[in-house]
Amino acid sequence: MPLLSLVASHADQDLETIARLSEGHVGLPERLLKDPDIHGIVSLATCNRFELYLDVDQEADLDVVRNAVVESVTQDAQVGTDTARAAFRMLSGRTVAEHLFAVVAGLDSAVIGEREIAGQARRALGSAQAHHHATGSLIRLFETAARTGKDVGSSTTLGARGRSIVSVALDLAADIASAPLAGSTALVIGTGAYAGATVASLRERDCTDIRVYSGSGRAAAFVAKRGGTAVDAAGLRDAIADADVIVGCSGSRRRVTPEQLSSALPDGRQVTVVDLALSRDFEPEVADLPGVELITLESVRMAAPSEATLPVLQAMDIVSRAAEDFHAKQAARDVDGAIIALRQHTMAVLETELERVRAQHGCTAAADEVEFAMRRMVKSLLHVPTVRAKEMAARGEQDTYIEGLRAVYGIEPVARAAKRAEAAASMPAVHPVELPRQATGTDDAEPVTATPTTASAMPALVDLDASVDGPSCPFRP
Repeated sequence: MPLLSLVASHADQDLETIARLSEGHVGLPERLLKDPDIHGIVSLATCNRFELYLDVDQEADLDVVRNAVVESVTQDAQVGTDTARAAFRMLSGRTVAEHLFAVVAGLDSAVIGEREIAGQARRALGSAQAHHHATGSLIRLFETAARTGKDVGSSTTLGARGRSIVSVALDLAADIASAPLAGSTALVIGTGAYAGATVASLRERDCTDIRVYSGSGRAAAFVAKRGGTAVDAAGLRDAIADADVIVGCSGSRRRVTPEQLSSALPDGRQVTVVDLALSRDFEPEVADLPGVELITLESVRMAAPSEATLPVLQAMDIVSRAAEDFHAKQAARDVDGAIIALRQHTMAVLETELERVRAQHGCTAAADEVEFAMRRMVKSLLHVPTVRAKEMAARGEQDTYIEGLRAVYGIEPVARAAKRAEAAASMPAVHPVELPRQATGTDDAEPVTATPTTASAMPALVDLDASVDGPSCPFRP
């Protein structure tokens, strides 16, 4: 089946548009799989991209599929149809694999060479498998992307400095403060995987006092695993007043306003606010407060260091070769259905003729010899068409071969789409139980059915009604 991808990323869209597009991604696969032209889907939603990978019907009109996807996206996202259509780039053929392999290798990241995206892609596939949304072709695509990313990491020096969005943001914070973060006090708002990466980076910089607040009440469990001090709603104001740096990665629906932050800060207090949530935890106007410096994802993207040219070129070559190999193998698999159909048609004709021989001659030596000779002849006749099918698939001409079968024999390739549910059911899922929301900002890595814990103190400063700390940009430290 052909693979199709719709891509909206930081490379050509602002992060606000990406955040709005990805708002309804959780229910999107179920809606799209009702379309007979779409057999499988994997959605990759992170802090700077929203990408949909589709396994579509051989006969599908790709433009029609694209329009259907855009219409479905806009059912939940707060964007118009025209905006969504303009935001998505459509990729097909080899470019689908080439793009995803580059993404997983870190070549398309805001921080070139960062490795968090590999974990995000792995979890996206795991979620699709657990919900039976992934087909064999999509599983192979993402698994090959993971192998390609590892090849880039082991064969080049790309990303050897260990740069990530979190590390670049904290380096910016240190630069702004004109002092290292060692010995400073930090407040982390949120308890998702992104917050985990932040805590780890703060520890690497010898930050001695790390406090963690969660609007959904999961701070205590978080610090028990990662260290730090849990802060409840009653102690939040004091934690803000003491902080040298505040890192927001909760992705809650309500943003902290300048008035709310100012009311919690002592006069003359200097603080750096790092807003790493795609949907923003802080209003941009907090940057206008005296003594407050604001760092956003846009700031990180502009400040991200460039990688040396040679490692990038080496990585691009690995990605290109891997995409070419994947495309050739995928084309060969696409023609398998035609080969199977041809064999089934031919063997059906053979069995009909053999029944006539048996009816006429019975179980005699002569009948056995005729059957043996006829089976050898059919096997020989099928050899050349089978070889030609593989050769034409390798050249990307499998559609011509399939059309030839239709014209000459009037047969259709065996459809693999009907086997999707059976294959998915037998495929071991990466996450066999409840999954966290895999999406844009951060999340507490809790099941989507988690029950919120509500606090009574200081309700206006952060959104305490969210069932999770917000949609997810699941970075792995």
